Amino acid sequence: MNFIQTRGCDETKPKSVTFSQAILSPIASFGGLYVPEILPELGEAFLTKHLNSSYKELASDMLSRFEIDIDEKVIEEALNLYDNFDDSKNPVPVVKVKENLFVSELYHGPTRAFKDMALQPFGVVLSSIAQKNNENYLILAATSGDTGPAALETFKNRANVRVACLYPDGGTSDVQRLQMVTEDATNLKVIGINGVFDDAQNALKRLLASPEFNKALKEKNVLLSAANSVNFGRIIFQIIYHIHSYLELVRQNAITMGEKVYLNVPSGNFGNALGGYYAWKMGLSVEKIIISSNENNVLTKLIKTGKYDLRDSKVVSTTSPAMDILKSSNVERILYDLFGSDRTKALMDDLESKNVYELTSDELATLRECFDADFCTGDEGKKYIKDTFQNDGYLMDPHTATCFKAFETCSNPAIKTIVYSTAEWTKFSPVIANALTGEVDAEDSVALESISKTAQLEIPAMIKGLFSKKIVQDTIIEKENIEKEILKFL
Repeated sequence: MNFIQTRGCDETKPKSVTFSQAILSPIASFGGLYVPEILPELGEAFLTKHLNSSYKELASDMLSRFEIDIDEKVIEEALNLYDNFDDSKNPVPVVKVKENLFVSELYHGPTRAFKDMALQPFGVVLSSIAQKNNENYLILAATSGDTGPAALETFKNRANVRVACLYPDGGTSDVQRLQMVTEDATNLKVIGINGVFDDAQNALKRLLASPEFNKALKEKNVLLSAANSVNFGRIIFQIIYHIHSYLELVRQNAITMGEKVYLNVPSGNFGNALGGYYAWKMGLSVEKIIISSNENNVLTKLIKTGKYDLRDSKVVSTTSPAMDILKSSNVERILYDLFGSDRTKALMDDLESKNVYELTSDELATLRECFDADFCTGDEGKKYIKDTFQNDGYLMDPHTATCFKAFETCSNPAIKTIVYSTAEWTKFSPVIANALTGEVDAEDSVALESISKTAQLEIPAMIKGLFSKKIVQDTIIEKENIEKEILKFL
């Protein structure tokens, strides 16, 4: 299968590329992204075939349908990393919380967040391609809190790869920060910036597209790629767990094969939602994808009004910081799929030059056939955390909590909903402790113990051990100095 470009071709790049080419150089013509030329069809026969399959068997077969140019042994090695999750037989448990609400727990990997689902296998794939080509790669990662730890974990000590990870200083939870700044592998560099996530992501996109930066790297015999979800190597692995979650509901006799469900996704950069959209397009029975946001609710406004307007917007710090994002990169792939490359380029040009674009009424109607949306404030989220724990015995993080409001406001209660839980409670313990007991400004270590006692849950060893690890990555810079700092690292 080949991959084509969301904004058309500027003749400096091939009109289509292979999967390996798309993940090694993820930015396409005019600053666009790569998308599959054709999505494979996964009909009911495919789903029925995998009703009793393991997660790895499902993943292997789905990847084979994309006909990607990656050796089968490499794919097998990559998928074997799911064996290191909490339950090797079921790395993604789906738990019934309410009569029509099921939570797909995507956080049972090494960094306790959903980014492990894609980045664990992605690290193996990219490193293997680099070795096969006898090339050295710098992987850029911009993080609002979860991509960074997962990228560092998957790439540490891998051959032919170095990683520069950008995060907003003060814009992540303490646990997320500790997961990054205690990484001591020599091929990793963690850089805190005085800014917000969008500053880090904008720098990443600019550097990926910069001829001068790429030239400077080439002089060091280094090529450039990215670990963010602008890279389709991330997205392809995110499609799988939507299919798995649906099959889990069939296995639990909650639905019958072919019955429609809602996919309710807490959304920041839109990669998780995009994976669900592609699964739907490939044959999964979906009623609608519900986008749940926090106070940074540009996606809610887009889906409700058709306008993506950043002119008077600034990132607001919230209790769900991994979603503190204004420019959601993967919306572009949705625009391309619905409206084509010419229209996508026009809309993205407007966003970049004017900080706003607006869909026509017909385009908005088309978008709303697929998506609905709502946003949840921090106080509302904490109430959902407390009420769900007290009434249903289920403990969730503040990102997952945003979905519970959209479940009430956007879904038909007669249709089952799959909520995607993107992080374990350990990643955001001060917020959860405040929700459960009212304690204020507790340090993560104190809040973790409080929740552990209240909920009678053990703190995972990989989280507990963070507080005694040495901080080795202490670089904090102004965003204007990012390029200089990365070149210094190399």
